[in-house]
Amino acid sequence: MDKNPSLNNIKKFEFTEILGWSVSRFDKFNLCKRQYWYDYYPRYDKEFPPERLKYLKALTSIPLETGNIVHDTVKTLLERLLESEKPVDKKRFLDFIARKTEEYCAKKNFFEVHYGAAKEVDVKAVAKTVSSNLLNFLESPRYDWIIKKAVTNKQGWVIEPPGYGETRIKGMKAYCKVDFLFPVDGSIYILDWKTGKQDPVKHKKQLTGYATWASYHFGAKPGDIHPIAAYMSPKYSEMEIKVNELDVQEFASTVSSDTGKMYEYCADPERNVPKEKETFKKTDNMKICNWCSYRELCW
Repeated sequence: MDKNPSLNNIKKFEFTEILGWSVSRFDKFNLCKRQYWYDYYPRYDKEFPPERLKYLKALTSIPLETGNIVHDTVKTLLERLLESEKPVDKKRFLDFIARKTEEYCAKKNFFEVHYGAAKEVDVKAVAKTVSSNLLNFLESPRYDWIIKKAVTNKQGWVIEPPGYGETRIKGMKAYCKVDFLFPVDGSIYILDWKTGKQDPVKHKKQLTGYATWASYHFGAKPGDIHPIAAYMSPKYSEMEIKVNELDVQEFASTVSSDTGKMYEYCADPERNVPKEKETFKKTDNMKICNWCSYRELCW
């Protein structure tokens, strides 16, 4: 393994049209084929104007935007640590969160407002939730460990690398974008920020993907990689998984199987051209429909 993983070590790939696997893409595929169609193939839709599909796809939700603000603020916090290890001024930090929340909420269209669940977004309530998540992290043993241990090798920090985390798994295109990767004592640590509920099965799959990504790009042995889901709420907690060569091989098999299932909905897999829209059936699970941005198109 390179002593100092960095952005320069991340391999680049020429553009190809073939679809790429990701946890989020396959989850959407499993959730509802019609929602998957609108998310990934709107340019092929002949029923609704592209502007309407683009608007609905861009709808955010209060929980989703809370997570976005937390992720972006942690990124800013870590980038600050690259320059200075001075203690964070909590008052200034909370003021920064309030401004950032107001800024983010002002430029987004919310699912809850669009579908009448709320007249407007309570920005102060969102900022309060964001602040709670971030203060939990700041006061956690992990943050203390980062500023005492991980800062000794800042040259190896990779903080939300640009792009979508494209990689290759047994030759297949895949996307596994890490939040924060850094070396400590010859090992690689990966932290993935979580602001929602714990989902051990889904998150283990994500973490294995990040470990596979790190092994591919930095030449690290799977056993030397420590992928960790960092839960910010209701209090700070973590789920770390152990990864070995067999786990990586099994993960590659899972990616191959998942990708094959998505290929079946392509008229031309190499060019990622979908079959007809009618092939992508609507779910009959109304709980999924109730939280779908495209529900007005189906009801």
